[in-house]
Amino acid sequence: MDVINKSVMDRLGAQSQEFRHTQPYPWIRISDFLYPEKFDQLCKDLPDPVLFESQMGYKRAHGQASHDRLALQYRPALEKVLTPSWRDFIHELHSEAYKDFWREMLGLTPRTPVILTMHWHYAPSGASISPHTDARRKIGSHIFYFNTPEDWEEDWGGQTLVLDDGGKWPRHSAPVYTDLREAGASQVLGNRSFLFAQTNHSWHAVKAVQCPSGHLRKVFIVVANRLTPQVIWRRVRGKDADGYRLAGGVQKN
Repeated sequence: MDVINKSVMDRLGAQSQEFRHTQPYPWIRISDFLYPEKFDQLCKDLPDPVLFESQMGYKRAHGQASHDRLALQYRPALEKVLTPSWRDFIHELHSEAYKDFWREMLGLTPRTPVILTMHWHYAPSGASISPHTDARRKIGSHIFYFNTPEDWEEDWGGQTLVLDDGGKWPRHSAPVYTDLREAGASQVLGNRSFLFAQTNHSWHAVKAVQCPSGHLRKVFIVVANRLTPQVIWRRVRGKDADGYRLAGGVQKN
Protein backbone atom coordinates (compact mmCIF):
# COMPACT_ATOMS: atom_id res chain seq x y z
CA MET A 1 0.00 0.00 0.00
CA ASP A 2 1.43 3.37 -1.04
CA VAL A 3 -0.87 5.79 0.83
CA ILE A 4 -2.03 3.85 3.88
CA ASN A 5 0.74 2.89 6.28
CA LYS A 6 0.15 -0.85 6.56
CA SER A 7 2.38 -1.20 9.61
CA VAL A 8 0.11 1.22 11.50
CA MET A 9 -2.96 -0.64 10.25
CA ASP A 10 -1.49 -3.96 11.40
CA ARG A 11 -0.59 -2.51 14.81
CA LEU A 12 -4.16 -1.31 15.28
CA GLY A 13 -5.47 -4.71 14.23
CA ALA A 14 -3.35 -6.31 16.95
CA GLN A 15 -5.16 -4.06 19.46
CA SER A 16 -8.63 -4.89 18.14
CA GLN A 17 -9.78 -6.83 21.19
CA GLU A 18 -8.86 -3.93 23.46
CA PHE A 19 -10.62 -1.56 21.03
CA ARG A 20 -13.84 -3.59 21.16
CA HIS A 21 -13.91 -3.39 24.96
CA THR A 22 -13.47 0.39 25.09
CA GLN A 23 -16.23 2.22 26.96
CA PRO A 24 -18.77 3.75 26.50
CA TYR A 25 -18.39 2.26 23.02
CA PRO A 26 -15.40 1.26 20.88
CA TRP A 27 -13.36 4.27 19.74
CA ILE A 28 -9.71 5.09 19.14
CA ARG A 29 -7.56 8.07 18.17
CA ILE A 30 -5.11 7.20 15.40
CA SER A 31 -1.87 8.91 14.36
CA ASP A 32 -0.01 8.47 11.06
CA PHE A 33 -2.44 6.08 9.39
CA LEU A 34 -1.25 7.69 6.15
CA TYR A 35 2.36 8.14 5.08
CA PRO A 36 3.40 11.73 5.96
CA GLU A 37 4.18 12.81 2.40
CA LYS A 38 0.88 11.34 1.16
CA PHE A 39 -1.06 13.13 3.89
CA ASP A 40 0.58 16.42 2.92
CA GLN A 41 -0.33 15.91 -0.73
CA LEU A 42 -3.94 15.00 0.09
CA CYS A 43 -4.24 18.21 2.11
CA LYS A 44 -3.03 20.22 -0.87
CA ASP A 45 -5.36 18.39 -3.25
CA LEU A 46 -8.64 18.52 -1.30
CA PRO A 47 -11.74 19.00 -3.48
CA ASP A 48 -12.82 22.56 -4.18
CA PRO A 49 -15.76 23.71 -2.00
CA VAL A 50 -17.61 24.69 -5.20
CA LEU A 51 -18.36 20.97 -5.68
CA PHE A 52 -20.09 20.68 -2.30
CA GLU A 53 -23.76 20.79 -1.31
CA SER A 54 -24.74 23.01 1.60
CA GLN A 55 -26.44 21.10 4.41
CA MET A 56 -26.67 24.03 6.79
CA GLY A 57 -29.75 24.20 9.01
CA TYR A 58 -31.46 21.06 7.70
CA LYS A 59 -34.22 19.70 9.93
CA ARG A 60 -33.38 16.29 11.43
CA ALA A 61 -35.56 13.49 12.73
CA HIS A 62 -36.37 12.86 16.41
CA GLY A 63 -36.06 16.54 17.33
CA GLN A 64 -32.28 16.66 16.93
CA ALA A 65 -30.62 19.96 16.05
CA SER A 66 -29.17 20.39 12.57
CA HIS A 67 -25.87 19.02 11.30
CA ASP A 68 -24.24 22.03 9.65
CA ARG A 69 -21.69 21.37 6.91
CA LEU A 70 -20.80 21.47 3.26
CA ALA A 71 -20.91 17.89 1.95
CA LEU A 72 -19.59 15.99 -1.04
CA GLN A 73 -20.44 12.31 -1.48
CA TYR A 74 -17.86 10.16 -3.24
CA ARG A 75 -19.19 8.43 -6.34
CA PRO A 76 -17.41 7.10 -9.44
CA ALA A 77 -18.23 10.21 -11.49
CA LEU A 78 -15.96 12.22 -9.21
CA GLU A 79 -12.91 10.38 -10.49
CA LYS A 80 -12.60 12.82 -13.39
CA VAL A 81 -12.20 15.83 -11.07
CA LEU A 82 -10.18 14.22 -8.27
CA THR A 83 -6.41 14.49 -8.29
CA PRO A 84 -4.24 11.36 -8.62
CA SER A 85 -3.45 11.54 -4.89
CA TRP A 86 -7.12 11.24 -3.95
CA ARG A 87 -7.82 8.58 -6.57
CA ASP A 88 -4.95 6.50 -5.18
CA PHE A 89 -6.16 6.92 -1.59
CA ILE A 90 -9.73 5.94 -2.43
CA HIS A 91 -8.48 2.95 -4.42
CA GLU A 92 -6.65 1.71 -1.31
CA LEU A 93 -9.72 2.30 0.85
CA HIS A 94 -11.67 0.01 -1.48
CA SER A 95 -9.02 -2.71 -1.17
CA GLU A 96 -9.63 -6.00 0.61
CA ALA A 97 -6.75 -5.15 2.94
CA TYR A 98 -8.63 -2.13 4.29
CA LYS A 99 -11.92 -4.03 4.50
CA ASP A 100 -10.10 -6.80 6.37
CA PHE A 101 -8.86 -4.11 8.77
CA TRP A 102 -12.48 -3.23 9.51
CA ARG A 103 -13.37 -6.90 10.00
CA GLU A 104 -10.50 -7.36 12.43
CA MET A 105 -11.29 -4.21 14.41
CA LEU A 106 -14.95 -5.18 14.77
CA GLY A 107 -14.41 -8.91 15.30
CA LEU A 108 -16.24 -9.92 12.12
CA THR A 109 -15.70 -13.13 10.19
CA PRO A 110 -13.50 -12.99 7.06
CA ARG A 111 -16.58 -13.47 4.86
CA THR A 112 -18.71 -10.75 6.42
CA PRO A 113 -19.59 -8.15 3.75
CA VAL A 114 -18.32 -4.65 4.51
CA ILE A 115 -19.92 -2.02 2.27
CA LEU A 116 -18.06 1.30 2.24
CA THR A 117 -19.35 4.78 1.51
CA MET A 118 -17.25 7.94 1.69
CA HIS A 119 -17.79 11.67 1.88
CA TRP A 120 -16.01 14.95 2.52
CA HIS A 121 -17.42 17.43 5.05
CA TYR A 122 -16.24 21.03 5.37
CA ALA A 123 -17.48 23.15 8.28
CA PRO A 124 -17.36 26.97 8.39
CA SER A 125 -17.34 29.08 11.54
CA GLY A 126 -20.35 28.41 13.76
CA ALA A 127 -21.16 25.03 12.22
CA SER A 128 -21.90 22.17 14.60
CA ILE A 129 -23.04 18.54 14.63
CA SER A 130 -25.62 17.83 17.33
CA PRO A 131 -25.42 14.68 19.51
CA HIS A 132 -26.60 11.64 17.57
CA THR A 133 -26.07 7.99 16.82
CA ASP A 134 -25.82 6.75 13.25
CA ALA A 135 -28.20 4.68 11.12
CA ARG A 136 -28.45 1.00 12.05
CA ARG A 137 -26.94 -0.12 8.73
CA LYS A 138 -23.66 1.55 9.73
CA ILE A 139 -21.19 -0.54 11.72
CA GLY A 140 -18.57 2.14 12.15
CA SER A 141 -16.89 5.27 10.84
CA HIS A 142 -13.27 6.23 10.17
CA ILE A 143 -12.85 10.01 10.18
CA PHE A 144 -9.73 11.49 8.58
CA TYR A 145 -8.88 15.09 9.54
CA PHE A 146 -7.25 17.23 6.86
CA ASN A 147 -6.38 20.40 8.71
CA THR A 148 -2.80 21.41 9.50
CA PRO A 149 -1.25 24.04 11.80
CA GLU A 150 -1.02 26.27 8.73
CA ASP A 151 -4.82 26.55 8.40
CA TRP A 152 -6.27 25.55 11.79
CA GLU A 153 -5.76 25.89 15.52
CA GLU A 154 -6.80 23.20 17.99
CA ASP A 155 -8.69 25.68 20.17
CA TRP A 156 -10.95 26.57 17.24
CA GLY A 157 -12.63 23.22 17.87
CA GLY A 158 -13.75 20.62 15.36
CA GLN A 159 -12.99 17.62 17.56
CA THR A 160 -15.36 14.66 17.35
CA LEU A 161 -16.68 14.15 20.89
CA VAL A 162 -17.34 10.72 22.41
CA LEU A 163 -20.48 11.06 24.51
CA ASP A 164 -21.72 8.68 27.21
CA ASP A 165 -25.46 8.48 27.79
CA GLY A 166 -25.14 5.92 30.59
CA GLY A 167 -27.37 3.64 28.56
CA LYS A 168 -30.35 5.91 29.21
CA TRP A 169 -31.25 7.42 25.84
CA PRO A 170 -32.82 5.48 22.95
CA ARG A 171 -31.14 6.05 19.61
CA HIS A 172 -34.22 7.79 18.21
CA SER A 173 -34.12 10.67 20.68
CA ALA A 174 -32.53 14.08 21.08
CA PRO A 175 -30.40 14.44 24.21
CA VAL A 176 -28.44 17.66 24.65
CA TYR A 177 -24.92 18.03 25.99
CA THR A 178 -26.09 18.40 29.59
CA ASP A 179 -27.73 14.96 29.32
CA LEU A 180 -24.45 13.31 28.32
CA ARG A 181 -20.95 12.90 29.70
CA GLU A 182 -17.97 13.72 27.49
CA ALA A 183 -15.83 10.57 27.56
CA GLY A 184 -13.22 11.49 24.98
CA ALA A 185 -12.43 13.47 21.86
CA SER A 186 -10.48 13.21 18.64
CA GLN A 187 -7.53 15.37 17.66
CA VAL A 188 -7.85 17.41 14.50
CA LEU A 189 -4.39 18.67 13.59
CA GLY A 190 -1.88 16.83 11.49
CA ASN A 191 -2.03 13.26 10.27
CA ARG A 192 -4.86 12.20 12.58
CA SER A 193 -7.88 9.99 12.24
CA PHE A 194 -10.57 8.65 14.54
CA LEU A 195 -12.34 5.32 14.32
CA PHE A 196 -15.42 4.21 16.21
CA ALA A 197 -17.89 1.34 16.11
CA GLN A 198 -21.61 1.86 15.92
CA THR A 199 -23.75 0.70 18.85
CA ASN A 200 -27.19 1.62 20.16
CA HIS A 201 -25.47 4.17 22.39
CA SER A 202 -22.58 5.46 20.26
CA TRP A 203 -23.48 9.12 20.77
CA HIS A 204 -21.07 11.60 19.22
CA ALA A 205 -21.09 15.24 18.17
CA VAL A 206 -19.03 18.26 17.15
CA LYS A 207 -19.53 21.54 18.99
CA ALA A 208 -19.74 24.77 16.99
CA VAL A 209 -16.36 25.55 15.47
CA GLN A 210 -14.93 28.96 16.32
CA CYS A 211 -12.62 29.72 13.42
CA PRO A 212 -12.10 33.01 11.57
CA SER A 213 -14.05 33.61 8.39
CA GLY A 214 -12.52 31.86 5.41
CA HIS A 215 -11.28 28.85 7.36
CA LEU A 216 -12.93 25.42 7.20
CA ARG A 217 -12.77 22.27 9.31
CA LYS A 218 -12.08 19.56 6.73
CA VAL A 219 -12.72 15.85 7.16
CA PHE A 220 -13.06 12.80 4.94
CA ILE A 221 -15.24 10.07 6.42
CA VAL A 222 -15.26 6.40 5.49
CA VAL A 223 -18.43 4.66 6.67
CA ALA A 224 -18.58 0.88 6.98
CA ASN A 225 -22.06 -0.52 6.39
CA ARG A 226 -23.53 -3.96 6.89
CA LEU A 227 -25.34 -5.67 4.01
CA THR A 228 -28.97 -5.03 4.98
CA PRO A 229 -32.14 -5.34 2.86
CA GLN A 230 -32.11 -1.53 2.61
CA VAL A 231 -28.55 -1.53 1.26
CA ILE A 232 -29.41 -4.30 -1.23
CA TRP A 233 -32.52 -2.45 -2.41
CA ARG A 234 -30.56 0.75 -2.87
CA ARG A 235 -27.93 -1.12 -4.87
CA VAL A 236 -30.63 -2.58 -7.14
CA ARG A 237 -31.82 0.97 -7.77
CA GLY A 238 -28.30 2.16 -8.65
CA LYS A 239 -27.57 3.85 -5.33
CA ASP A 240 -24.86 3.51 -2.72
CA ALA A 241 -25.59 2.45 0.86
CA ASP A 242 -26.24 6.09 1.83
CA GLY A 243 -28.87 6.47 -0.90
CA TYR A 244 -26.84 8.53 -3.40
CA ARG A 245 -27.03 7.59 -7.07
CA LEU A 246 -23.80 5.95 -8.16
CA ALA A 247 -24.20 7.31 -11.68
CA GLY A 248 -24.88 10.84 -10.45
CA GLY A 249 -22.97 13.66 -12.07
CA VAL A 250 -20.63 16.09 -10.39
CA GLN A 251 -22.66 18.87 -8.83
CA LYS A 252 -21.34 22.41 -8.86
CA ASN A 253 -23.12 24.90 -6.64
